Amino acid sequence: MPIQVLTSGATSIAVMEAAGSGEPGDGDERAARLSAVSAAVEELLLYRGAVLLRGLGVRDAVGFHDVVSFFGRPFEEYRGNSPRQAVHDGVWTSTDYPAEYDISLHNELSQAAVWPARLFFCCLEPPRTGGETPVSDGRAMLAGMDPAVRARFEERGVAYLQNLHSGYGPGRSWQDTYETDDPGKVEAYLRESDAAFAWTEDEDLRIRQVRPATRRHPVTGEEVWFNQAEQFDVSSLPAEHAGALLALAGSREELPQTAAFGDGSPIPEADLEHVRELARRGECSFRWQPGDILAIDNMLVMHGRHAYTGHRKILVAMT
Repeated sequence: MPIQVLTSGATSIAVMEAAGSGEPGDGDERAARLSAVSAAVEELLLYRGAVLLRGLGVRDAVGFHDVVSFFGRPFEEYRGNSPRQAVHDGVWTSTDYPAEYDISLHNELSQAAVWPARLFFCCLEPPRTGGETPVSDGRAMLAGMDPAVRARFEERGVAYLQNLHSGYGPGRSWQDTYETDDPGKVEAYLRESDAAFAWTEDEDLRIRQVRPATRRHPVTGEEVWFNQAEQFDVSSLPAEHAGALLALAGSREELPQTAAFGDGSPIPEADLEHVRELARRGECSFRWQPGDILAIDNMLVMHGRHAYTGHRKILVAMT
């Protein structure tokens, strides 16, 4: 596959387009194409952080699952905070968040004890307008951060606070979040994750997880920005929604989710806005085409979603 590079700021996406782009092909042909380029894809993911594959003829969730399985074993469960639906084993809708809002740049499941090394997005139907999946380099973001802001995050870490209802209320339920109705399974997972938790009288679930704000990549050894502090904070929502949610919750501690420094002190909103601005400044994106597959290294780059119009069908899988 010939390689092109899309670059914006300090972030780049390698684009690999197969001969016969747009032809459906069969599984054997697709596997042969992947086998021929897999070493290059692996190298580019560690260097660029994101690779866009075109022309593999993927038309459905089954074909997408086959491609992802070529690079690793797909996650079978998703225990994150984004609303999404399972469509096949190890394949979900990328997000069911309302189309009219952006989703800010973040590292998937960086609030958890275990996170996917890679994410794969597949376009089955592009939207009429917008709907891009931007990425932003976490190495460049950390290097460009105000030293005082960086020091606060590195020294204190991030505490992720969640209030998950038991079936009725704002935000997600613990059943949807952990894909089970069994409290025992949830408790076992949280204990294994070194998370503090408590059940309320209404059988709602309160969770507190303290994680580092930065981590070192296990292969490259590079230190990267790796957290979801700004996305967990209510200030990431449109102002009218943030105000309504705060009024409903009564306090920040009662919000469906929020973030603080690991020592419990509040994160200044100016620090969060600085993080958002750096992420936006570095983002790189492209227009989705049917059959596109975007592979990203979840530690090296953040990802998000732009608002869109029309129907959009983007799937996600994780390894």
